[in-house]
Amino acid sequence: MALHAKAKAEAGYRFYALYDKIYRDDALAHAYAQCRSNRRAPGVDRQDFAEVEAYGVQKWLGELALALRQETYRPDSIRRVFIPKANGKLRPLGISTLRDRVALYA
Repeated sequence: MALHAKAKAEAGYRFYALYDKIYRDDALAHAYAQCRSNRRAPGVDRQDFAEVEAYGVQKWLGELALALRQETYRPDSIRRVFIPKANGKLRPLGISTLRDRVALYA
């Protein structure tokens, strides 16, 4: 919230050290909750929320935080699906993995 307020108050201000904010436990937990509420399809790894919850959300988020902290995190490939449009053509859609979505929202 503080970063958002600062960015809105001073449009010309530049934030240089934001990477350490991504792997905080509260930021990742909030990002996970946001992704959970969206109910999107699984990505190329076919991992869904039920699998993560069976594995342990805190353990899963901890492993993601560790990869982000050590800067070894690499995004996975995007799953491509095609959605039919009203005119009969197909619209391409890219679906990220759950891990990538959580990292993006954080």
